[in-house]
Amino acid sequence: MNASTLFARVGGVNALPVLLMIIALPLIGSYSSWVTLTVAGLAMGMMIFLMASGLSLVFGLMDVLNFGHSAFISFGAFIAASMLALMPGFVGSSSVALNFLALFTAIGVASLFGLVAGWFFERVIVKPVYRDHLRQILITIGALIVAEQIILATWGGNPVAVPRPAMLEGSFIIGDISIEIYRVFAFGLGLAVFIVLYLVLNRTRIGLLIRAGVEDREMVEALGFKIDRLFVGVFMVGSALAAMGGAMWAGYQGLISGALGGELMILVFIVVIIGGLGSIEGSLLGALLVGLLGNYVAFLFPKLSLASNMLLMMAILLWRPWGLRPALKL
Repeated sequence: MNASTLFARVGGVNALPVLLMIIALPLIGSYSSWVTLTVAGLAMGMMIFLMASGLSLVFGLMDVLNFGHSAFISFGAFIAASMLALMPGFVGSSSVALNFLALFTAIGVASLFGLVAGWFFERVIVKPVYRDHLRQILITIGALIVAEQIILATWGGNPVAVPRPAMLEGSFIIGDISIEIYRVFAFGLGLAVFIVLYLVLNRTRIGLLIRAGVEDREMVEALGFKIDRLFVGVFMVGSALAAMGGAMWAGYQGLISGALGGELMILVFIVVIIGGLGSIEGSLLGALLVGLLGNYVAFLFPKLSLASNMLLMMAILLWRPWGLRPALKL
């Protein structure tokens, strides 16, 4: 049995995050540190997945280079922070129900804003430049600059503190292992979103129409289906997911600034590229690898932490130029 056959039998590219965890354990040495770093990496990966999955759908399925995607991340973070700040009694309450109400209100309002803003962005800014990548890049970057100025005018240039619901403060202590509650929640939310997206795209009629519209738009339209409406829906959902990811990242960081979206956009693009265009599964794999590798390298080789994700992207693209799990090859 050769190496490629063995790799395929143990899960192929799907096993890469597990393989990375196994390799990291002897390098880190301490089991408790390894568990803490692994949970942190998985949580970070899931939050990046929320932001990247929307861009992957828009980029891969609609062939739109949306460099304004990070604006939805920033708005989601700041709107969630503002909503939580308006509910100090709920956020600091000892009642889990009130904490959940504050949390899901903040995430829900941020996601709703992303949904509505995504519709406006697609109709007004993106629609006139479909099939013209150069103009897409220019106009979406211009829209991003405008969005950043709106954030600066609304929330100011100083960092904004993000209150965190009391139920998500603190850590689980298991022996000498400490696991932050917020990270466990972030992982669970990201996993739930992935399951919903996967089922919608692969087990429903809408998902079938979206994938068919990408492969042969004219044929699907000839059958009487409105592909434009489906693609607008995809863009809106992608923007809402970016806002949701921004809201979760705001709580994770605790302090946010107007540069948040731009900083995260680099990670988001890396995830989309190494995962494969239009692939939810690929985005999940890429996000988990980026999150895990970032935490392991920051612990083992702090000076290499900033370059680790770029090196990961280079290695994967040399091995699989279309990404780990591409939905289509452009």
